[in-house]
Amino acid sequence: MTIPAEPPPHTDTLAHNHQQCVDDALKIADQLCTERGVQLTAIRQQVLALIWESHKAVKAYELLDRIKPLQAAAKPATIYRALDFLLAQGLIHRVESLNAFVGCSCSGHQHEQLLLICKQCEQVEERMAAGVMQVLAEEFRQAGFSAHSKAIEVHGLCRRCSQL
Repeated sequence: MTIPAEPPPHTDTLAHNHQQCVDDALKIADQLCTERGVQLTAIRQQVLALIWESHKAVKAYELLDRIKPLQAAAKPATIYRALDFLLAQGLIHRVESLNAFVGCSCSGHQHEQLLLICKQCEQVEERMAAGVMQVLAEEFRQAGFSAHSKAIEVHGLCRRCSQL
């Protein structure tokens, strides 16, 4: 499976095909789950599809509200179990500062992330930022600090919103 080293920025959300993002995410999720011998249930697929409907971070209770028409019996625990699974498989990221979730555009391998969060349009862009992460790793090494995971969240204006 070929996964791009750096996901393309979403500079024109009006022309961007979110359905293609949903389809690609579901295809990658299906392949990865099959390779790993884990089950991508219908509810997990639906939650993943709802997350990928836009590039905005979505909260668990928003997902619950949006999944109710599809799964009338869905409860908060249903959503949280699906989110836990998707996080464990590296298919989504938790945006800690927003207490929300966003699709992972680099699924398939463990990685650190830099999340650029637009405070105007609320789009979240994932960047690999290898150089930034290498500098951080060196800082951690010098401090004798053992990091278990690295995620940097930066709030600001995306390219499109800063041009408006």
